[in-house]
Amino acid sequence: MAYLDFISNENLEKHIRETILKYGDSLKGINLATFNKNIIDPIKLTFDSIVFNKDIEQIIVAELIRQRDKTNSNTIGYFNQNIFKYIEGCEVPTHGFDVIFHGKKTVYVEIKNKHNTMNSSSSQKTFMRMLNQVSKDQNCECYLVEIIAKKSQHVVWKMSLDGEQTSNERIYRVSVDKFYEFITGDKGAFAKLCEVLPQVITKIVKTDFASKIEQDTVYSELKEHSKDLLRALYLLAFKTYEGF
Repeated sequence: MAYLDFISNENLEKHIRETILKYGDSLKGINLATFNKNIIDPIKLTFDSIVFNKDIEQIIVAELIRQRDKTNSNTIGYFNQNIFKYIEGCEVPTHGFDVIFHGKKTVYVEIKNKHNTMNSSSSQKTFMRMLNQVSKDQNCECYLVEIIAKKSQHVVWKMSLDGEQTSNERIYRVSVDKFYEFITGDKGAFAKLCEVLPQVITKIVKTDFASKIEQDTVYSELKEHSKDLLRALYLLAFKTYEGF
């Protein structure tokens, strides 16, 4: 049974497998030395634990996720861009625009993860690049595709340049659901992808990565310092301080 009708099961699984491989070192277990590389602040963790009504184990888990997250944002960018290699009509070039869609018109695409990813300078630079593209190719359009947009939309991108609002009828700002609809003809294409992701990721992890994802040893190593995890964190940070 097909997961989706716009990408084969084989290609979807291949792409998810390649994305997980991009996690690289974050698949490795985090030991206490790595966890405390920049010296964990036990006072902050104490406040976090009490203010947010979380036990210290939950706070440590959140910190482990935060440390891994710093290295994984680019991996998700890889997933969001390179999946289009496997969708009919799309090309992912090695340089330049993130995606090119070859339809009745050629559409050059820049993908951003969030609507607030770009500052004013980078937004203007991207817009000017697109303006240059549409000026030299009369049969093309340019899309700024946002994975997490403020709302579902497919609108002309209005940009402020030198204090004046500027737009071009062939340069658009598009939420990712509308882009999937545009290239597949299916309004629910992106939602369907999101729906099958947990199933496919779980399958790939179990079959291909079960032995490669290491367990963290932070808890066991902390308990060697003290059975009280919070006290162990204080001892870790302040071991040379008076009274500890």
